[in-house]
Amino acid sequence: MKADLLLVGDGPTPRLHSAKSNGNIGRKFNLREGCFVSYYFEFDATNKILGAHFEGRVTDHELKEYYRAAGKYLAKTAARAAITDFSDVTSFKVSPKTIRELAELPPAMPDPRWPRVIVAPAAHIFGIARMFQLQGESTRPNLHVVTTLKEAWAVLGVQKVKFEPVHIE
Repeated sequence: MKADLLLVGDGPTPRLHSAKSNGNIGRKFNLREGCFVSYYFEFDATNKILGAHFEGRVTDHELKEYYRAAGKYLAKTAARAAITDFSDVTSFKVSPKTIRELAELPPAMPDPRWPRVIVAPAAHIFGIARMFQLQGESTRPNLHVVTTLKEAWAVLGVQKVKFEPVHIE
């Protein structure tokens, strides 16, 4: 059974969260960092959208791990669009060097026509996301940076989404 998307929070930036997940999809313990990773993935099979949601602390290492994992999730789901949501990030310790390195890598979503959206409500995360967008614009021409999920859905042209947990081994 699929879980309806809940927009959690009273503020102007409700977050991606499936009712089925309780916000713990794909969370795994990272022995190297000694903590749970701060992201999980969900998939809307109807609209072919892979959703990634970050919460808590995000570091250079976690963002690099996420980028590697995203390629695997995109391949498994055959997604035709992606949203990366930073709405619930409380600490963002990612260096410009890491952003440049990631932007120089081949895109996790191989087809440049497929839309991808970064939701970054905090000004400093929005700025870093824009840097990633500008650094990688030749290989990711359909990457958009917005401040709310409402804007993300508008970019993707969807009004109703249903996300369900997605896991890979």
